[in-house]
Amino acid sequence: MAEVLRGRSGREVVRAGLDYFKRAPELRTAYPIDSAESYYFEMYDYDAIREKLLRPLGPGGDRRYTAGLRDSSARTVLDSPVQTAAKDAILVADGAFLQRSELDTFWDLRIYVAVSFETVLRRGAARDAAWMDSLAAAEERYRTRYIPGEQLYVDQVRPAERAQLIVNNEDPTSPTVTRR
Repeated sequence: MAEVLRGRSGREVVRAGLDYFKRAPELRTAYPIDSAESYYFEMYDYDAIREKLLRPLGPGGDRRYTAGLRDSSARTVLDSPVQTAAKDAILVADGAFLQRSELDTFWDLRIYVAVSFETVLRRGAARDAAWMDSLAAAEERYRTRYIPGEQLYVDQVRPAERAQLIVNNEDPTSPTVTRR
């Protein structure tokens, strides 16, 4: 999407993955670390997302932003330099839980990428088995942590109902887009 926007608009496109704004594991203490609740309520540093990325790139912002603070495991602090975006730059952000109340007012356009939880399990476990002990361990993590956490988000926030665009990505070779 960022490449398409860049090519069609001729504007700078800032890409940010919110997986690089996770809280350090040792700071996630309100719930058991492997629980769905810890994943949903404690995983992301919403203050940092707002202060380091969204406010600087938003209306009236100084355009000086940071694209991430930690690696995707959240165990290693990144040496992310402060960058300055053009005044007309477009931010494309991806990640889980983007429409939570902590962030929702910052978005001009909400795109919800929809896949079934069965697809989440299959794709996620296949990907994460590479860094986990086994495919079975990855599947267990999805069944007990990630999917229940995502279900909390879907039930509480109802992101598909709030998004302006819904991308059905069950078949990534042929996604379909629905406008609201």
